[in-house]
Amino acid sequence: MPSILKLRAATQAACDAGTITSNTFISYNNRHRNPIPTWLGPPVPKGQDPRHVAVKDNIATARFPTTCASAILQNHQSPFEADVVTQLAKQYPPSKSLEDSMIIGKTNMDEFGMGSHSTNSFFGPVRNAGHFPLYSVGGSSGGSAVAVAYGQCVVALGTDTGGSTRLPAAYMDIAGFKPSYGLISRWGVVPYANSLDTVGLLASSVRTIQLAFQQISRFDSKDPTSISQKSRVRMEKRRKDDLTQEWKRQARSGELNTGKNRKVFNNKKVGVPLEYNISELDPDVRQAWQDALELLQENGATIVPISLPNTKHALSAYYVLAPAEAASNLSKYDGVRYGTRSDANDGAGDVLFSETRGAGFGDEVRRRILLGSYTLSSEAIDNYFVKAQKVRRLVQRDFDRVFAISNPLRRPESFDLSDMDQSVRLDDKHGPPQVDFIVCPTAPTPPPTLNAVKEQTPVDTYVNDVFTVPASLAGLPAISVPFPVPRDLRNPERPVITGIQFIGQYSDDDRVLRVSRYFEKIVRKSANVSPIRWNSFLRVRKIPADNVNSRESEPLLLGMSNQRWKAEQIFLSNMLRKKEAGQGFRAIRFQRRTVGRESPEVNLKRQKERQSSVGSEDNKLDTTLDAWENIARRPKNNEAPEPGIPERRQ
Repeated sequence: MPSILKLRAATQAACDAGTITSNTFISYNNRHRNPIPTWLGPPVPKGQDPRHVAVKDNIATARFPTTCASAILQNHQSPFEADVVTQLAKQYPPSKSLEDSMIIGKTNMDEFGMGSHSTNSFFGPVRNAGHFPLYSVGGSSGGSAVAVAYGQCVVALGTDTGGSTRLPAAYMDIAGFKPSYGLISRWGVVPYANSLDTVGLLASSVRTIQLAFQQISRFDSKDPTSISQKSRVRMEKRRKDDLTQEWKRQARSGELNTGKNRKVFNNKKVGVPLEYNISELDPDVRQAWQDALELLQENGATIVPISLPNTKHALSAYYVLAPAEAASNLSKYDGVRYGTRSDANDGAGDVLFSETRGAGFGDEVRRRILLGSYTLSSEAIDNYFVKAQKVRRLVQRDFDRVFAISNPLRRPESFDLSDMDQSVRLDDKHGPPQVDFIVCPTAPTPPPTLNAVKEQTPVDTYVNDVFTVPASLAGLPAISVPFPVPRDLRNPERPVITGIQFIGQYSDDDRVLRVSRYFEKIVRKSANVSPIRWNSFLRVRKIPADNVNSRESEPLLLGMSNQRWKAEQIFLSNMLRKKEAGQGFRAIRFQRRTVGRESPEVNLKRQKERQSSVGSEDNKLDTTLDAWENIARRPKNNEAPEPGIPERRQ
């Protein structure tokens, strides 16, 4: 295994020279394939165990260094392994050496988990060199997301404090899950903010996350925040009782559908938070959100507008509470008990350890430590920290009001129902609209470019967490499921990926995973194409017709065998031939749903326009974009829409 310093110098030089592909791993197992591929071929070579796991570098492992991507821990070797690593290893034969380890390596990240783009690492930024090398991979678990997207592991462990697994998952077109706070042990996880930190899972499918979650969701006596087994049994019983009461109410009102024609999302109420339709929401992401809601409605779900009025303050409260806890947790890194000691004389000045901490921490970590120290000071704690805690409580109450099942950790609130008609049964009287799940975008924009990230102020980068932070403050389960963004082919170099986030009530993790898995299936069925093929299809790279079966041409697709790769290449070649022949390069994903939305006269007119465009290079692209324009209608004159539920297409 190469030394940390040599690996850091090599990766940083390669990043500067533009010759590295991803800079995914900080340390890795030499027995396995080099996790920094030079080409995008099959991810699991013959003979390699497809069950390998990548671990974020702030989770302790005894056989790999645990650096947290920080200079102050660059040589730190943990004497023990985190509980989540131990639990995952139990389903495989015990390994006695590093060569037999199921862990393929420790992934790169933002230093101590503080960042949204995986650029604040001592070992250099993580890059998505496979498809979009100039764009962000998200953070802070960016290395784990890239490892899964490249097929270098089946599942990756990350941590989620304010969206650190869901945001990279949305940017890398994979699934990322944050469970309910306390269900997975944090013992062995280097703390950033104790009341917010949660071990997360990333995988290419929700089914893989389900299996891994079942393995690591257990009580751990070494973790004081872990939910005891007795409490887990009680929460499960209460959850089932609430669901039974809800089904009885639906049966009395005639809403319950148990017939043979019942669809996947029948009897499911999906909440759409009005406050999430913000002006900063990208038009493409807003359109994807609308398409996802329509897809859910087509499969039986009931779309219910809901209000979460206090979530607009969640981001501000988070960036008060998290830095305050970080300032306390990181005070131990002084070069004496933990960390690398600076060569300078720390005792010469007025402040001890200033040289060690100044050289060991990066800019973003130092910024948050200073911010947290100020909010905990005597003159600011009442105005900032205490008020942020109150906002957090209000955010939790907002979520508890809108979910149909109650929070097992808190008493249900009573509502003023005196204005309801006396003929309404007592069991049918409710306060605000109650839903089973909340559906919203994972990120307000598609992945930004790395140059744009460098030009952003620290406050601007915090906006990326606006949709993920509320669930973290409330400790709720949330998962990001990949969803394609139909967009203009005039800018093919921009990523066309986003994530749709499902949020559930506390301890309702199993149902969140099950519903998101069904959603993943209907998305692929609606597209009639895998997400990998969809992204490559939109990239529109030229493939020589006589070179389809050759590996000489640059592969566009990831995570497949040679036979599958050839089939996908043939599919893309056929689509490109149709485009060049002027046969209408239509969007295959929503073709079924866009046909017939216009009047027959308009459809006939557009068909004649497409036929007349054959042979005209100037009009070919414009006439083939009509399907896209019918799907993604942007606000006119770049006017920001008013907050509220996204408008449905007529």
